[in-house]
Amino acid sequence: MKKQAIVSRKLSKPVGVFSHAVRAEGRAFLFISGLTARDINGNIAGKGDMKAQTRQVLENMKIVLEEAGASFDQIVKVNVYVTDMKDFKDIHEVRAQYFKGDLPASTLVQVSRMVNEDCLIEIDAVAVLG
Repeated sequence: MKKQAIVSRKLSKPVGVFSHAVRAEGRAFLFISGLTARDINGNIAGKGDMKAQTRQVLENMKIVLEEAGASFDQIVKVNVYVTDMKDFKDIHEVRAQYFKGDLPASTLVQVSRMVNEDCLIEIDAVAVLG
């Protein structure tokens, strides 16, 4: 898979762990459904703790990526849904531990509620394989 992050000098620098855009070439796409902080038993990990929940979501995503023979380096786009935008810094602190090099394009929005009231964050992603 060939990937190139695009960060334009004609725009303000991204304020988080992402690129303005990503150009990618590959043989297939992997569309990862929105993942929450549910552990293997279906329990919400890190109730009330955005960092812990973000870490659980990204660990869940790592499992999905590995099942598909992929890694975080192959993710080209993420959509992040949070219940409180005040946690922006904490989210990106954890994201920086998973996303390195050419960063994915990203959208971050605040929503009024998740599927479970204990969920603080949900992330879906697109990766390019091969």
